Amino acid sequence: MILELHILQNIAPSNLNRDDANQPKDCEFGGHRRARISSQSIKRAIRQEFFRTLPPECVGSRSKLAADRLTEKLTALIPGRNSEELSKVAKSVITEYFAKADKEGNSSVLVFFDDTELNHLAEVIKQMYETELAGGLSEKAKKTEKDPAIAAVLKNAGIKPIAYDIALFGRMLAENPDRNVDGACQVAHAISTNRVQMEFDFFTAVDDLQSKDKTGAGMMGTVGFQSSCFYRYAVVHVDKLIENLKHDADAAKKALHAFIEASVIALPSGKQNSFAAHNPPSFVFLTVRDSNTPWSLANAFEKPVRPLGDKGLTENSVEQLLRYYTGLAEIYPNQLNLKHGAILVISDELKKQINDSAMDGLLVSNLNELLTAVNSTITEI
Repeated sequence: MILELHILQNIAPSNLNRDDANQPKDCEFGGHRRARISSQSIKRAIRQEFFRTLPPECVGSRSKLAADRLTEKLTALIPGRNSEELSKVAKSVITEYFAKADKEGNSSVLVFFDDTELNHLAEVIKQMYETELAGGLSEKAKKTEKDPAIAAVLKNAGIKPIAYDIALFGRMLAENPDRNVDGACQVAHAISTNRVQMEFDFFTAVDDLQSKDKTGAGMMGTVGFQSSCFYRYAVVHVDKLIENLKHDADAAKKALHAFIEASVIALPSGKQNSFAAHNPPSFVFLTVRDSNTPWSLANAFEKPVRPLGDKGLTENSVEQLLRYYTGLAEIYPNQLNLKHGAILVISDELKKQINDSAMDGLLVSNLNELLTAVNSTITEI
């Protein structure tokens, strides 16, 4: 079973996701230049929404400082031990468990972990201290080196993260592939349905304390921006999500609910203090299918969309997407296997068109209805 999200979101002039030259990211698609928001930026925005709405144990951390967090847990769990010693032990364990250490003993790469995982590691270390391993362990740890005793214990510890974002987006550790998590979710780079041309804002800043006999700006510069209607796509392989969450179906349902809501609400924060482009989606199309064949609808926009007559860019984009989806469903009926669909759209004219089409019955009135509708479907998990 897969769950897919197709979102159309018209964004006012903005620079939500910048490249190495501080300009809005873009790409070529269908032979035309398009605006782009990277999947990494979108996933980060979703995780920030998770931070705001979910309990801490449901959200992971991406950091080189996992050893510092582990040291805090060890200090509380093993009272009476020297904090410097516990810090070195923590770094030794993290080095063995995740990745090699840098010069300061921290992870040399960013690692994705959750508190549950570190709690298990802390318990393992506590048990080490309570056995004959303790002596050898502390000697090795003083040098922040890999310890064969640690490696042997961790190998069979059965530790696994259960944070929703790790289960959804996965993690990759080149040095320790046994700790890899194959993400259940794939997120596409958002691309504009329309052709774009980069624009630049020339700005000046006035020095508030400049003497009155001096004129001119204290500084000046340019910032790139553009405005586009973005097509956003994501797919979640539900069975894989359940597997990643230790076969906890209830946790998978909660993770799906959180992911859908955050995907609709979240928006990257780049240059928002300058542009305040807080524009929610105008169209959300959610499908749940008994299929292992995801369908991105990006090719609906191979030919760029333009405003036409009384219809704006967003409205024409919605019509083009639905035509393409209907065509796919007719050509590949065996791949559709639609269990549930829901459409959330702002335009009254489009609501009427959808109600008069073969997609009659999919329309919902608001985000709460969309979430309720999908909840009734994923209860079958």
